Amino acid sequence: MLSVFAPRILQMSQKMGSRLIVRNSAHFNYYPDTVAASEGETNRMNLFQAINNSLDLALTNNSSALIFGEDVAFGGVFRCTIGLQDKHGKERVFNTPLCEQGIVGFGIGLAAAGATAIAEIQFADYIFPAFDQILNEASKFRYRAGNQFDCGALTIRAPCGAVGHGALYHSQSVESFFAHIPGIKIVIPRGPIQAKGLLMSCIEDKNPCIFFEPKILYRAAVEQVPIKEYKIPLSKAEVVVEGDDVTLIGWGTQVHVLHEVCQMAQDSLNISCELIDLQTIVPWDRETVRNSVKKTGRVLIAHEAPLTGGFGAEIAATIQQECFLHLEAPISRVTGFDTPFPHIYEPFYIPDKWRCLHALKKLINF
Repeated sequence: MLSVFAPRILQMSQKMGSRLIVRNSAHFNYYPDTVAASEGETNRMNLFQAINNSLDLALTNNSSALIFGEDVAFGGVFRCTIGLQDKHGKERVFNTPLCEQGIVGFGIGLAAAGATAIAEIQFADYIFPAFDQILNEASKFRYRAGNQFDCGALTIRAPCGAVGHGALYHSQSVESFFAHIPGIKIVIPRGPIQAKGLLMSCIEDKNPCIFFEPKILYRAAVEQVPIKEYKIPLSKAEVVVEGDDVTLIGWGTQVHVLHEVCQMAQDSLNISCELIDLQTIVPWDRETVRNSVKKTGRVLIAHEAPLTGGFGAEIAATIQQECFLHLEAPISRVTGFDTPFPHIYEPFYIPDKWRCLHALKKLINF
């Protein structure tokens, strides 16, 4: 579409006597993953198709599974539930009113009554009306009932993160708000294979889960995804790239930014970086991170959320406590800034490869 309209846009800008800069690329290069041949037949899927496939399998294999949220009946704004109502019926895939608190509260009730509840919040930016239900009901249900009752069969899906044009209300990364809640698991995939494996694990987990989906990857991320049921264990980080000199830690889209930084550091600085995708934010895999840091002695953590109170601070504090004598330099964090997420200034706000590489050089030269 851009190739069609760009000449006309530039022509109009010339008539107006101004220069118009057209952004036509993402802030990252996507690095696809593969699965072992033992996982069986695969099919080419982007991220939203992998999620759709996971939800389809959940509905097929579990007669108690229900999917609900704003506009999910026709497929949702990102098409993650397309075709599911036609296949599984209006009683199992249905729309709700525009009321996030009601969506999550309804899901808690369904899960407590024995159903497998899969709720969709249309944008993570708008999950906050449901914060009370998540904090004071879902997370405490089992504890309050002395383990007699629970709502562990609740999974909440929500698109998150920068998308290139979302501005302050459709770009936020909100995982750290929920990381402070005991009793909730938080998961963020970096691509279609992880999305399918981690989402299926969330749906089957016996604890309430929030599954944040980087929306910029819905169509940009394409991989060969297993067709059959496929699960990736929760609370287990993945070493995406092995290295010896610096540990890079990220999740979601940021993993791909850091993957390119690994290559840039190797090519231009002869520095070997180890890249870790946390995958599960809470409870996170301390062991994998600890082992890497003890090997490299230097750490860079990057995420799109603002610096203050971002989950990178929790990781940094843990590393400082458990790996202090192995550190060769202060832990570095490259993040969004402590401002609302901007629109036209998004390229300066996000922790892109250049900001990460600059921080990496400071780590090495400390």
